[in-house]
Amino acid sequence: MTRPRGRLRAAVVGTGAIAHGSHLPALADHCAEVELVAAVDVNTAQLDAFRAAAGNGVDGFTRLDEMLATARPDLVLLGSPPAFHREQTVEVLRAGAWVLCEKPLCLSLAEYDAIAAAEGPDGSPGPYASVVFQHRYGSGAAHARALLTTGQLGTPLVAHCQTTWYRDGAYYAVPWRGRWSSEGGGPAMGHGIHQMDLLLHLLGDWAEIRAMAGRLVHDVESEDVSTALVRFANGTMATVVNSVVSPHEVSRIRIDCSDATVELTHLYGHSNADWVYTPAPHAAADERRVETWRTPAADLPSSHSAQLESVLAAMRAGTRPPGSGPDARRTLEFVAALYKAAFTGMPVRAGEITSDDPYYTAMHGGHPAWAPADTAGGHR
Repeated sequence: MTRPRGRLRAAVVGTGAIAHGSHLPALADHCAEVELVAAVDVNTAQLDAFRAAAGNGVDGFTRLDEMLATARPDLVLLGSPPAFHREQTVEVLRAGAWVLCEKPLCLSLAEYDAIAAAEGPDGSPGPYASVVFQHRYGSGAAHARALLTTGQLGTPLVAHCQTTWYRDGAYYAVPWRGRWSSEGGGPAMGHGIHQMDLLLHLLGDWAEIRAMAGRLVHDVESEDVSTALVRFANGTMATVVNSVVSPHEVSRIRIDCSDATVELTHLYGHSNADWVYTPAPHAAADERRVETWRTPAADLPSSHSAQLESVLAAMRAGTRPPGSGPDARRTLEFVAALYKAAFTGMPVRAGEITSDDPYYTAMHGGHPAWAPADTAGGHR
């Protein structure tokens, strides 16, 4: 699909809180490059409220196909519930538009591969589908990744990835939450996936995972806590904790390298001030080196706006955007492997979940009931 020379045309599908609070400000930040022309929602009251907040010129639709045929957008931002993501993403791609979709992009590796089949072939100008992993973006994450991948912090040795949040019963009263068929999983799939994606973005390919999952508090189908031990391809060993039963909420990544520890502590977004570098005793005397760790070139917070900027640049260039293709699939495979390891009690290796594996088509591996009395794999 040839990209237009003028402003790109964008549409939003799903006009709830994420569209108001994140997509609308991101589009406003890039209004010189992209124009919001349409919005879609079956809830007409919610749709009207979004259009009023967006300003004049945004057409409203209750059907995705009608919007695509009438508005002919270049880019569609999907903020609908996860169960609709695969179908809507494929429909948008087949209409020739690019997609920026809220996590999870889909509910299984099988769905991901169906989306990949609807994209333009690699090396083509698209269209492509990218998943919202906004924690990868911003100057702090870019700086840390550059330091790690070039060896400036020494060899990565030990890591910790933590998403310990709190969600009450009212949160799970929303019908699609906590169900395998509509959310794809619990905090590993719907909450901790952001920090796990960032961990993979910083450390690269994972090799092996062992895990446990538990339903400790909430009366839902999926887990509300998971833990994992991970070995990366580069030898780094890591722990991962995902929870929605933790009153003191925090998102955290820590990576201990041979020359320094890098730590990120935040909740829903980070800036340079949230990244801390602690030199090892033998490296502390090199003040100039330590200062380069602590001074990124700019201070751009992580956000939907930061990720949208990269997507728009890829659209202009006609190249695959970050957070798509094999890059994003690696994160989804990691989550599927975490669930398989937890439910089978066995270690899972990268590349193990192929099309004949039950965890390829569903994160629960064919066991959606997951009775609390079943103690296999460490859950109650």
